Amino acid sequence: MEVLTKMLKIYPHHFGCLLILHLVICQGTDDPHISGPLEDKTFSVQEGRTGITYIYRFTLQPPTVKLRLTGVTDGKIYIYPKDWSLYVNGSLDWETRNVYNLQVEGLDENGQRVKGPYSITINVIDVNDNPPQFSQREYFAAVRQNSRPGKPFTYVTATDRDDPTTPHAQLSYSISKHFPDPHQTMLFQINNVTGAISTTAAGAKYLNPADGINYTIAVRVKDMAGQSENSFPSDADVIVTVLENLWKSPPLVKLKENSTEPHPMRITQVQWNDPGAKYEIRQKETPPTKLPFMVAQNGTVYVTEPLDREVKDAYSFYVVAKDKDEDIALSYPLTINVTVEDINDNPPVCDKALTIFEVQDNEPVGNFIGTFHASDRDQENTLNSRLSYVIVDQSPKVPYDNMFLIERGTGTVNLLTSALNKELVSNYSLTVEVTDSAFRTLCNVQINVIDTNDQVPIFEKSDYGSMTLPENIPLGTVIREIQATDADEPFTGSSQIVYKIDKGDPNNTFVIVTDRKTNRGYVTINKALDFETTDVYNLTIQATNPEPLVTGVQYNLNSTAYLRVIVINVEEAPVFLKTTHTVDIPENATVGTFLTTATAFDPEGDSIRYALKSDARKWLRIDPLNGTIYTAAPLDRETQQTYMVQIVATEQTKASRSSTAQLRLNLKDVNDNPPRLDKNVVFFCHPLQGNEKTKIEVSDPDERSYVQRFTYSLVGADAIQNWNVSKPDDLLAYISPRNLKLEEKDYYVPLKINDNGRPPMEGVVTLKVRLCKCTEENRCFLAIDDGPSLPTVGMAIGILAGVLLIIGIILGVVFLNLKRKKEYELKAQTANAVSPSELRNLT
Repeated sequence: MEVLTKMLKIYPHHFGCLLILHLVICQGTDDPHISGPLEDKTFSVQEGRTGITYIYRFTLQPPTVKLRLTGVTDGKIYIYPKDWSLYVNGSLDWETRNVYNLQVEGLDENGQRVKGPYSITINVIDVNDNPPQFSQREYFAAVRQNSRPGKPFTYVTATDRDDPTTPHAQLSYSISKHFPDPHQTMLFQINNVTGAISTTAAGAKYLNPADGINYTIAVRVKDMAGQSENSFPSDADVIVTVLENLWKSPPLVKLKENSTEPHPMRITQVQWNDPGAKYEIRQKETPPTKLPFMVAQNGTVYVTEPLDREVKDAYSFYVVAKDKDEDIALSYPLTINVTVEDINDNPPVCDKALTIFEVQDNEPVGNFIGTFHASDRDQENTLNSRLSYVIVDQSPKVPYDNMFLIERGTGTVNLLTSALNKELVSNYSLTVEVTDSAFRTLCNVQINVIDTNDQVPIFEKSDYGSMTLPENIPLGTVIREIQATDADEPFTGSSQIVYKIDKGDPNNTFVIVTDRKTNRGYVTINKALDFETTDVYNLTIQATNPEPLVTGVQYNLNSTAYLRVIVINVEEAPVFLKTTHTVDIPENATVGTFLTTATAFDPEGDSIRYALKSDARKWLRIDPLNGTIYTAAPLDRETQQTYMVQIVATEQTKASRSSTAQLRLNLKDVNDNPPRLDKNVVFFCHPLQGNEKTKIEVSDPDERSYVQRFTYSLVGADAIQNWNVSKPDDLLAYISPRNLKLEEKDYYVPLKINDNGRPPMEGVVTLKVRLCKCTEENRCFLAIDDGPSLPTVGMAIGILAGVLLIIGIILGVVFLNLKRKKEYELKAQTANAVSPSELRNLT
């Protein structure tokens, strides 16, 4: 009995039922068999039992002849006077009183106390006899359109009158359905521990205030953590109104450049759906530059300095809303677009310091001479950059003034008179005024009068013969120099020579570059030669002038030359039609999935075989005859996201020339990995105080994985009874002790974590929770192992004594040997004074 009572003190909830069962068996007997002397006692009785429940029989020792029970008994706890048994008559209720603190005294025949008082404690053991109750039958809430999935917009709360230290009062929330259900998918979710309600990913997508729908969410709460068939449920409704999403990009902001308003200057406003968010500006453009913008904590966006459209005419950046406590974005960023509007703040600019035109002295009236160009940095195609041209001065004014005309809107210069005479005036200087709506600029134009173009270019020789070139000659190689001369005025358009290939090169395989000083032409390779396409080029080369020839003069055979180019074949490697293949494929593609077909041809027409190179993971295979590539093994994005393989095409000849193309395989993620623990061990300081919690650090190797969407549940009765997992901010998960009487040791807590992906992946991980004594810095103090340790004082003395004993023995042996050696030497010295027989006796 004593052993049982002690066990009840330590483990009242585990052994209460055993005691009650034993008491029931003993009811109605003269000897309950549970008896003992008067002393302090603690008992446990399950609530709700009816009838008489015997607890304990006191054995009396003289002079005690009777007992007296005092304390609050609620009229249900008595001592039977015939055998002094303690019993309960009626039903105890844990919710009314969970412990009875009584006293019992031993009395003599005169009613005087001779023993005690002794403390009698009766703990009432709770049973699950109360269903949970919501704080309201109906809740009303509002959620914003596009609300972030997992971010709570309301809470429901329920209570349970049962013992909170037992699973009887551990509550679990769930959503059974919502009305209406227009998309046949759950739009809302609830945290099963905290009762926090938020939108699902589908809810964030589909909820729209324009639909005019108020949703009714049927919420249920169960005790026993919802893990038992005998748990009690309770239901409530949450009426949800969908409101307009305030978190949306503002309209395009238009700012006049070079504003003189005080800065910072307000330009627009953003607003998160709930108060208390903080805002940040993020770069959007690449490469990133310093942004002349800022955002205040009320969401007002400012420009910090005047803008210059000619430096940058538009800006685009993000504004991010963050949780004020956690450095976590609350939703997608908003894009702010700013256009800088032009003002006329730039004068016209002459494109050249001096513009030079040429005109022949026999040019007819009205002929086009050239186009004068100026520019304006203000916005193109606006009045601010619209330019007007006028000639305000001509020098010399010989033989007349106003000999040239410039078109006001285009800058085109034409000859207005036929009185040009190179012998009289060889060049004219014009001053052109260029204006926009606010500014005026003067530019200089020089018109050179040149001789008439009455001489044609003449080649130094008409036939440049034949030349042989390999088909792999590099581009840009000069293959021949040619020369023609012109007798017109040097360094004018009449004598400048332009070479062009008139016949024999329809694809512009060759190009001729002219040296302006010497008029020498350089025939150059412009495109790759290909023996298989063209093996001979018969080129006809024409020499002309930029200026037109005078009437009656025409280019003749002297202005024509010929060049024959023979292309010789070079054995070439196969050529791929496409040198880079990029394929996007989900990582769960089945083995044998078609990826792409690589096609190559051999210029000489030889057959080709294909192979793969650098396929280190053996994920792919290629058809050697047609170059079709398939998957050959399961793919895994978490092992390698981008898989690069070379495709080799080899000609089937003795030379076995080959060429390569590149295959880039981009593996697209699918949700195929459950969450895992980043940190397998956490600790709490022992003894527990009741307010501890620590973060559960988890991750998911999948690409589109958000820890905020993970859900957690404890596995096993021990874990549910001793620990609690919560997401108080609905972002990160925390574990905390539920049972404050846990011993100082390591606990292995199984957790089921679901990533709520598509498809959802769920796994059970084991978190090691260490309860340990802590240092002043709240760090876990770990005692040194009892294995290899330093010797005790007694051991040290024993070791020292043993060492000294050994040293003494060694010294004794040494001294004994020295003594014998001296005696021997003494006998040897006296050997000459004794007979040989005596010497033998001495030795």
